[in-house]
Amino acid sequence: MAKRRLLYLIVYTLPFVLIFCTLLIGRYPIPLAKMPEILLHPFVAEKTAVPDVYTTIVWDIRMPRAILAALVGGALAVSGATFQGIFRNPLVNSGMLGVSSGAGFGAALAILLFNRFSPQVYVFALAFGGIAVFLSYLVGRIYNTTPTVMLILGGVVISSIFSAATSYLKYVADPTNQLPAITFWLMGSFASASRHDLVIGLPPMLIGITGMVLIRWRINVLSMGDREAQTLGINANFEKLLAIAFATLSTAGAVCVSGTIGWVGLIIPHVGRMLVGNDNKVLIPISTALGASFLIIVDNIARTITSGEIPIGILTSLVGGPFFIYLLKKTKGGNW
Repeated sequence: MAKRRLLYLIVYTLPFVLIFCTLLIGRYPIPLAKMPEILLHPFVAEKTAVPDVYTTIVWDIRMPRAILAALVGGALAVSGATFQGIFRNPLVNSGMLGVSSGAGFGAALAILLFNRFSPQVYVFALAFGGIAVFLSYLVGRIYNTTPTVMLILGGVVISSIFSAATSYLKYVADPTNQLPAITFWLMGSFASASRHDLVIGLPPMLIGITGMVLIRWRINVLSMGDREAQTLGINANFEKLLAIAFATLSTAGAVCVSGTIGWVGLIIPHVGRMLVGNDNKVLIPISTALGASFLIIVDNIARTITSGEIPIGILTSLVGGPFFIYLLKKTKGGNW
């Protein structure tokens, strides 16, 4: 029991430790001894002798980026854990119902109609992410029911349609300005992260994460199957729809500010299961913390490993692919 509590303490504390370390990491060094003054600078009446360049780098550049990476990582991971629980499928991820493809299409459309840094990019990405999931749900209701297989198939179909539509937008985009902007956005990045991104992305991600944490015990019941859930007095369709709504809101909020970042919603819940087991009451909050820590680490690698900045979606795929192979070997492909 003591080891389990220590594990929880480490996992839940790790994102905050990594955020603090992120404030020190970069091409412009920040002295550790100056960090307390820098962090207190906006809150004290008497301004200290801390150089303005330090406070600008920490508060305007690194802090928003670190917090945004933590929120996006947590949102994608907890959404993946929720979808895997309600669909009873270990291969499901946070974008399974088309939210990532829909958001990608929305962002590409906004870039085509407006420009890369316009507020419409966020609005279109968030809106089309929700529309994609709604269409997937309608496909799953073809037989007036919402069985797991039909929902997953609906997500595959809608994802394919939106991916094709995004490819067409890339085909007709201006190859000088619009096409590079669309391509770079689809690869995922926090390079332009700012307080504005936090203001836009924080509400949907926070609402979605909080909602999934609050109903995590019901996800345990849903993972037993619809018939068993109804036997226990749970309205399976309503609870499943509620969980999907929270997961969609969380994922769409993440994708609209970071672009498409793959593998987080697939591999992080499995890491959580290796640590704490299959109980969603514990797995969902653990996945949130692990996802936040993972994406902070990957983002730090993305911005420091080379003189340029590597799109974070590339690194998550490079990490996620080999890890998933290891996971298949460890579980022998069936013991999830």
